[in-house]
Amino acid sequence: MKTKKDSKFPTDMQPNSNLYLCKKNNCQAKLDYKLKNIFRLHELPVSCVAVHPSKDILVSCGEDHVWKAVGFPKGNVLLTGVDHTDWLSTCCFHPSGNKLATSSGDTTVKLWDLFKGNCVLTFEGHSRAVWSCAWHSCGDFVASSSLDTTSKIWDVNSERCRYTLHGHMDSVNSIEFFPYSNTLLTASADKSLSVWDARTGNCEQSLYGHMHSVNDATFTPRGHMIASCDSCGVIKLWDFRKLLPIVSIDTGPSPGNEVNFDPSGQVLAQASGNGVIHLLDLKSGQIHKLIGHENEAHTAVFSHDGESLFSGGSEGTVQTWS
Repeated sequence: MKTKKDSKFPTDMQPNSNLYLCKKNNCQAKLDYKLKNIFRLHELPVSCVAVHPSKDILVSCGEDHVWKAVGFPKGNVLLTGVDHTDWLSTCCFHPSGNKLATSSGDTTVKLWDLFKGNCVLTFEGHSRAVWSCAWHSCGDFVASSSLDTTSKIWDVNSERCRYTLHGHMDSVNSIEFFPYSNTLLTASADKSLSVWDARTGNCEQSLYGHMHSVNDATFTPRGHMIASCDSCGVIKLWDFRKLLPIVSIDTGPSPGNEVNFDPSGQVLAQASGNGVIHLLDLKSGQIHKLIGHENEAHTAVFSHDGESLFSGGSEGTVQTWS
């Protein structure tokens, strides 16, 4: 039997010019979003929404154990993925848009063929629920974070775990790759963020300042800044180059469940436990509120041109704003 070879971590990566990239001159910050459509896609809460890198398709995943690929703006269901045995926590597209990764309360990470909608690979190794997963920009690695206090880096080609990241003292709630690099960012219930080298599995730096469980953390599109949110609604912005805090904004007491920047890097969306989508204008410091979800908002993500925003909530709906 032929042994499958490990993938090599790339040493020099450039952004893919074929993808929607926000160029400095043609991407303006937008704050005046209005609710356009509500699509009831899941029987239970929506946990995550991801936008296809080049097509007008989004994927939502839910606590009903399934994910759905949906065309927008019409909201027509194109594919449904059924193979997980427990709730789904996150989903993310391969850089090519041809594959999907999902993470679940069933302790697994699954990879899916988006042409057929079937599961092609299952990564098993976490001992408790997996909260988050993320693709490396090269498309050969997937990272995952778990309630078991560890994160893992999985090799798609050799189909094995390359590294287990130890260091957090509590649940690791989110994981994300720095754009076009081998650097990873994790957020944990131990109230800290950590920066890791994916090539070695070593923690390079930890960031402290949150007083409560950190639910999510993300980079700006250019990667110069980090945003994080915690279980009491505090948003923090960090200078990634200096690894120092810039500002703290209290939107509480409802928890901040997820944060994402728009393509311009000038607006930050936070999905909140009270159903509000907070939009933080980084230039003025003002917060705008989008009110549409009946209960908890779990996820909020921008389209690649910044003209639309998609949010998912505990009522099982995906809402589109433009």
